[in-house]
Amino acid sequence: MRRLRLLTATAGPAVCACALLLLGGAPAYAHTALKNAAPAPGATVGAGTDVVRLTFDNLTSGIAPKIRMIGPDGKDIPVGEPVVTDTTTACAAVSPLPKGVITLTYSLTAGDGDAQTNAYQFEAAEGAKPAGTPAACADLSLPAPQTGGSDTVAGMSRTTATAAVAGTFAVVGGGGLLALRTLRRRRTLERVAGD
Repeated sequence: MRRLRLLTATAGPAVCACALLLLGGAPAYAHTALKNAAPAPGATVGAGTDVVRLTFDNLTSGIAPKIRMIGPDGKDIPVGEPVVTDTTTACAAVSPLPKGVITLTYSLTAGDGDAQTNAYQFEAAEGAKPAGTPAACADLSLPAPQTGGSDTVAGMSRTTATAAVAGTFAVVGGGGLLALRTLRRRRTLERVAGD
C-alpha cells in the first residue's frame, strides 16, 4: 500500500505537467497567422520597392488588414488602402521605400472577432534591385498612397487643419470679447467711483 501511495504521489504531478504542456502548446486556430510576405520579415530589398503583399492563413471575409510602415527616420511611410485578392492575400501600394530598416505593422480582425496587431522589420538597401510587384498583386488596381499632396495642409489632413484654424479663431475671438468686456466694466467702475 505504501508503494502505491508513493507511486501516486510522484506520478500524479508528472501526468498533470505533461497534460498542461500538451494542451498549452496547441495553437490558437481562431487567430489569423501571417504565412508569408513580400518583403518578408528580416529580408533585404531594394530601396524604391513600392508594393507590399501579406499572405495569411485566412482573412475575415470583406475585412482588409490595416498596414502601417515606419521608416528608419521614425516617420510614417505612406501606404495605400490594402486590397484583398482572395481570402488569404492583401496587397498595398506604398511610397517608394527609403534605405534603412523599416517596420511594417499590420492590424486585422481574426475569425473569432479578436483584434490582432503584429509587426516585423526588413531592410531596404541602396544598390539592391527594388522588389518587383508580387504576382498576386500584379493585376490589381491598388489605391495610391496618400503622400501629403493637396489633401494636406502643414502636415495635417485638410479636415484637421480646418478644425485647427476654426478653433484658433474661436479662442482669439473669445479672448478679444472677454478683454473688451473687462475694459468696459473697468471704465464703468471708474465712472461710478468718480461720481
